[in-house]
Amino acid sequence: QVQEYLHSGDCYQVNLAQRFHATYSGDEWQAFLQLNQANRAPFSAFLRLEQDAILSLSPERFILCDNSEIQTRPIKGTLPRLPDPQEDSKQAEKLANSAKDRAENLMIVDLMRNDIGRVAVAGSVKVPELFVVEPFPAVHHLVSTITAQLPEQLHASDLLRAAFPGGSITGAPKVRAMEIIDELEPQRRNAWCGSIGYLSFCGNMDTSITIRTLTAINGQIYCSAGGGIVADSQEEAEYQETFDKVNKILRQLEK
Repeated sequence: QVQEYLHSGDCYQVNLAQRFHATYSGDEWQAFLQLNQANRAPFSAFLRLEQDAILSLSPERFILCDNSEIQTRPIKGTLPRLPDPQEDSKQAEKLANSAKDRAENLMIVDLMRNDIGRVAVAGSVKVPELFVVEPFPAVHHLVSTITAQLPEQLHASDLLRAAFPGGSITGAPKVRAMEIIDELEPQRRNAWCGSIGYLSFCGNMDTSITIRTLTAINGQIYCSAGGGIVADSQEEAEYQETFDKVNKILRQLEK
């Protein structure tokens, strides 16, 4: 169905996901501490809510606004880590040179440049880093960096409103991709692929995209993973990518 939409010109990329769930027992905070120690994710967060708990091991920054300096670092492109160091190095090189992953990443870079450009100072949007491979405990990710300047008369909340939700977990064009996701995914995403962060009194802000994020509620734990589908995607490879992203997390929960 996604390929039909892509070939008909509705979208260039759709980030489609599947959800895993299981029953659990134990303390969610202790589970988060164990997961955080194993995954070392830069945007980890734990939220204890009235009805549920959110355990986020996110590697992805959505938007930083620091003294009116804007930065976003979309992730698009993933390959699993390999146990042999030499083979793992080749895997990182393979990702860096993957024409498909670079094309997917560039689509989202262009989307985020456009979103941020709606509120940024004219001419200030830059891409200082493009297609950088960053290693994480379970996977290699392809990451790009976009920067800009927020005008003095605007607030970080204006920036968040202009760019939310992130392009890396929706697709391009964003609104049509979101409509397709809403049609094809059998459940709501809820906290997954949203954002966790802070907004300070002085106007600074830093936010994640809540990938690698679990929701625990009423004895059930939910974990989702997705991938960007484009016209030349291989279904089996995209399906396997969803497991590569969450395998390390799910194995840790069994201990």
